[in-house]
Amino acid sequence: MLQDIEPYLVCPHCARPLALDGRTLRCADGHSFDQARQGYVSLLAGDAKQGTADTAEMVAARGDFLAAGHYAPLERALAAAAAGVAAESGLVADLGAGTGHYLARVLEARPDAAGAALDLSKYALRRAAKAHPRIGAVVCDAWRPLPLRDGAADLLLNVFAPRNGPEMRRVLRPGGRLLVAAPTSRHLRELVGALGLLSVDEDKDRRIGEKLGPWFAPVERTEVEFALRLSRADAAAVVGMGPSAWHTEPAALAAALAALPEPVEVTGSVLVTAYE
Repeated sequence: MLQDIEPYLVCPHCARPLALDGRTLRCADGHSFDQARQGYVSLLAGDAKQGTADTAEMVAARGDFLAAGHYAPLERALAAAAAGVAAESGLVADLGAGTGHYLARVLEARPDAAGAALDLSKYALRRAAKAHPRIGAVVCDAWRPLPLRDGAADLLLNVFAPRNGPEMRRVLRPGGRLLVAAPTSRHLRELVGALGLLSVDEDKDRRIGEKLGPWFAPVERTEVEFALRLSRADAAAVVGMGPSAWHTEPAALAAALAALPEPVEVTGSVLVTAYE
């Protein structure tokens, strides 16, 4: 709900605090932002582009796949890592939250926290707004100043999502934690060659660390590896919900999916790194 995260929000135009007036957020400079009937609010700057946002089809595929519990081991790992973070501000912010699925699991482990689901896709945030009663869903661009006040969050989540180091550092309170979940080179390896998916290079963890290095230091790493038994429909959802959706040709994908055994045995492999 927007009222749960209202104290942490700032105007994307002037960075002044926002106050909720009915279904509208307003700042002292007169900027206003109406809550959509689906529950989210857009705090995008006027010239922002949404061309790279997840489409309705991508969001539907991700929603179905995650709801089936395929990534439950990752959900449990994130919730466990989040449960021990000391609470001061009471906010968990998820940058690139998508449907809010992981944020909802973390909020279950932190019953006194509110959650800010931040994403560029309004289709994803329609779902995030309903994913948990303590989630407020906000459309914003990860590569621009985030519409959160300085030091707003106790905990930042970043699951398979863009990482804006300076802004993440700004909105995380001193002593707070950032949890980054990123695939290893083994993630979905059985599907990469068979379906022509984008692969994950073996240096990904190092590159993430170098990119975040000026603002964060890693303090804990947990490798989450698990076996998946996927139907062809599940495999199609994996393609459709991620970046490979932009790079596959439908007819070739359909032929490759038809050639898969059913179920197909697939490796899930994700590194969860805690930063301070």
